[in-house]
Amino acid sequence: MSHRPLPGRRSVLRGSLAASAALSLPTALGAAPAFARSGRPTAGWGVQAGDVTCDSGLVWVRSDRPARMIVETSATESFRDPYRRNGPLLGPGTDFTGTTRLRGLPSGEQIHYRVLLADPDDPRRTGEPVTGTFRTASAKRRDGVRFVWSGDLAGQGWGINPEFGGYRIYDAMGALDPDFFLCSGDTVYADGPITESVALPDGRTWRNITTEEKSKVAETLAEFRGNFRYNLLDEKLRAFNARVPSIVQWDDHEVTNNWYPGEILTDSRYTEKRVDVLAARARRAFSEYVPVSTLRRPGGRVHRVQHHGPLLDVFVLDMRTYRNANSPGDQPTDPQGILGREQLDWLKRELSRSRAVWKVIASDMPIGLVVPDGTNIEAVAQGDPGKPLGRELQIAELLRFVKHRRITGTVWLTADVHHTSAQHYLPSKAAFTDFEPFWEFVSGPLNAGAFPANALDGTFGPDRVFVKAPTTANVSPADGFQFFGEVDIDGPSGELTVRLREQDGTVLFTQTLQPGLVGQ
Repeated sequence: MSHRPLPGRRSVLRGSLAASAALSLPTALGAAPAFARSGRPTAGWGVQAGDVTCDSGLVWVRSDRPARMIVETSATESFRDPYRRNGPLLGPGTDFTGTTRLRGLPSGEQIHYRVLLADPDDPRRTGEPVTGTFRTASAKRRDGVRFVWSGDLAGQGWGINPEFGGYRIYDAMGALDPDFFLCSGDTVYADGPITESVALPDGRTWRNITTEEKSKVAETLAEFRGNFRYNLLDEKLRAFNARVPSIVQWDDHEVTNNWYPGEILTDSRYTEKRVDVLAARARRAFSEYVPVSTLRRPGGRVHRVQHHGPLLDVFVLDMRTYRNANSPGDQPTDPQGILGREQLDWLKRELSRSRAVWKVIASDMPIGLVVPDGTNIEAVAQGDPGKPLGRELQIAELLRFVKHRRITGTVWLTADVHHTSAQHYLPSKAAFTDFEPFWEFVSGPLNAGAFPANALDGTFGPDRVFVKAPTTANVSPADGFQFFGEVDIDGPSGELTVRLREQDGTVLFTQTLQPGLVGQ
């Protein structure tokens, strides 16, 4: 593989895995790990890093009680001569979670960190340190970049099943030694209760770990927080978090299925019918449990651009917060669309400023796949292969802008539809032709029900060159169809290679793109 070798990295992984194994939690939420010192703060939910750049990273932790967060960093896992940073006081206002920004880090280096939780009344009393590691982005093009992406975790009632090996897809992703993981949304299924067992069609039984917060749809802040804690019960996920930083976006299931601002629910499972109220609570829980730097600011937002050295910029979209109501999608004008005017203008501005060789547009929903919401449309494409209508109008505006500004290296990555595929969008096959060819790659789910492939809409001329999907709906993880994708950017040549992979890492499809071309 083209990625640079990293001597000592495997010993780092062994140390991280051992530390995470020591953090294995009992099935009851909030129970203290076995190694906890009596009366001292503990961090049984592990550590995470996010939004890593060439010289910084954001480290996350959760305590079991009030504590001061302290982060020490070192160039080696022995932590000789560590550099200490005092973080925030963790308390009930943030569900005992917190983040610390690490600044002034060396570019393209492995950073070892450990989090200490100190008793706020006696700073000398600390719990056992929890260790993690990440690699900062390299400022040197020759070093290359590798990352993985997917989405959709614990959906359709398929939760953590110890007999299945838990969320074992994280082992396969971690084995590739990626620079980061792009989570394309549906990080939790707040609207998807988890039961103790589910009967499979062949007579087998799927057995879930269960918690109180996952026994019903989430409505309260505590229930939304509990959805994030549920996933952290999985040992493989915690081990992955300790060694691979993340870039995370959200989609609908962090709140409820197919939601849009201003919606009033008719779902009888909900006593709180106002989606805006539910979304505010979900957003708060998301900001507490996911290390996203832009959510920590006043008026924080999910959409952002993440710079990863000279080879890569990642443009993280938010197709939830600013969208209009779901409809048949046949409006001849649609100024609000799925991104909102402010976000669309931001995206165009940031794309034109980018000097990265590759510009990955991380979209939480696909562009040319028809995703229905009853008789309405949930995503962009509405099934009419003619001229752009409804939310397609914003995408047409963006594609036209990219062409006329001669912006090169745009690649779309997404999840959401619970199968994997590759679409090549071609003006020669499209009703709307004022754009340059581009690729859209779909992956997921991580651990959720798998579904048949969605129909294509011909407006932007998608040619589906690969797809793997079941023929029936809601296929369990026990029967396969769980996917992730890998992107490998070679430093010397600048070539970008996409590999669509199965749950165990098996490569299903490979596509290599050349840098610097206006359209390909």
